[in-house]
Amino acid sequence: MSKSKPVFSSSIGKKLIMSLTGIFLCLFLVVHLVGNLQLFKDDAGLAFNKYAYFMTHFTPIKVVSYLLYASVIVHVIYAITLSMKNKAARPIGYAKYDGQANSKWNSRNMGILGTVILVFLATHMSNFWWKFHNDQVPYIEYRTDLATGQTTARELQASEFHDYQETVENNVQILKARDLYKQVDFAFKNVALVALYVIAMAALAFHLIHGFQSAFQTLGFNHRRYIGIIRAIGVWVFGVLIPIGFAIMPLFFFFK
Repeated sequence: MSKSKPVFSSSIGKKLIMSLTGIFLCLFLVVHLVGNLQLFKDDAGLAFNKYAYFMTHFTPIKVVSYLLYASVIVHVIYAITLSMKNKAARPIGYAKYDGQANSKWNSRNMGILGTVILVFLATHMSNFWWKFHNDQVPYIEYRTDLATGQTTARELQASEFHDYQETVENNVQILKARDLYKQVDFAFKNVALVALYVIAMAALAFHLIHGFQSAFQTLGFNHRRYIGIIRAIGVWVFGVLIPIGFAIMPLFFFFK
């Protein structure tokens, strides 16, 4: 590597940035899954709608969200750049190459897996993030009797809703919010969308099984003392638990 060449513009630098952004995105998946578990509460979406408002209005979370968007973009661009560079470096394939003998299927098809995930992200953002931020979801009012703890809910007309509001009147807590929960319920009645989510989560599983361990190897965490732990976390947490957790959500709403 030339001394005059910036570190992060080199192949090693790009791999380093991909590793760091990849690990950051993995951490986001954990937080996002925990938050989305509110969808399973039998409360007409009260907990989830509170969570949605918090995630979009709490300043530190908003700052992290901008870092998240930037990480996704950088991760994708560098993945494409490195893939094109590797292909250009070897325009003519080997006379005899047995891919299965040299690497695992997911490591050889990270580009395909990443493309499936990218299509999923675009669909996910347009169905939920875009509609929530552009006032294209229903509105709801929750009334909780503070004496009994019982909550009732009713859909609001657009003329009745101005902004997220939480008040207490006559020992009744009143919450008016955008009903992202109902948008989720509506969207996941579409069998094609549910199928896309399940397929995308399968792609995410294979992508993370290879990507998680690869990221730590790039960062130099490849010692035999802890590589087994990293591999286990990559497989069982990011390759199994998290993708299944996300895949269950659309299936839950489709079949309930």
